[in-house]
Amino acid sequence: MHVQEWLETVPAVAVYALVGLVIGLESLGIPLPGEIILVSSALLASQHGEIDPVVLGASATAGAIIGDSIGYAIGRKGGRPLLAWLGNKFPKHFSEGHIATAERSFEKWGMWAVFFGRFVALLRIFAGPLAGVLRMPYWKFAIANVLGGILWAGGTTAVIYYVGIVAESWLKRFSWLGLVAAVLVGLTSMLLLKRKAKQAQPVPAAE
Repeated sequence: MHVQEWLETVPAVAVYALVGLVIGLESLGIPLPGEIILVSSALLASQHGEIDPVVLGASATAGAIIGDSIGYAIGRKGGRPLLAWLGNKFPKHFSEGHIATAERSFEKWGMWAVFFGRFVALLRIFAGPLAGVLRMPYWKFAIANVLGGILWAGGTTAVIYYVGIVAESWLKRFSWLGLVAAVLVGLTSMLLLKRKAKQAQPVPAAE
């Protein structure tokens, strides 16, 4: 069953809770499909009035900020042994190569790595724990975490929701041109943000 089809079978309050929980756990350092859940829920909100996009965006934002904050605290307390443990549990995501790349990003970009990391799947998982392990000053982490969480979670919800609204409206008028235009606007917005995020990552040094 598709994610969106499954979400249609549960109450709105359960959707809010699920989005916040999955994104929170992903931000904490557990590899989960937070972005997929958020996008599917935002599309569902555009099609069904039971789901409030504002509450959905707020739930996603809260999950992102709280999850990253917990990840930071765990990373600060656990140190590098935590990264080794995560590498054993999730070798696909926390391999030595991935950790080294993320560390270079943090050393070069600092707060921006946390901020733009929201828009890159790998850094979204690493940001909180690694910022704690590297002992980034909490005030710097908190600012980047809150601003990044609001822009990524709230922005993604808003873009996908309004794209869905426009697409549904045009579909009712049988205008495929309008649908294509709406989808392109949404995709362009997301790609621009992801492009900026990738530009914030340093190029790995040649071995």
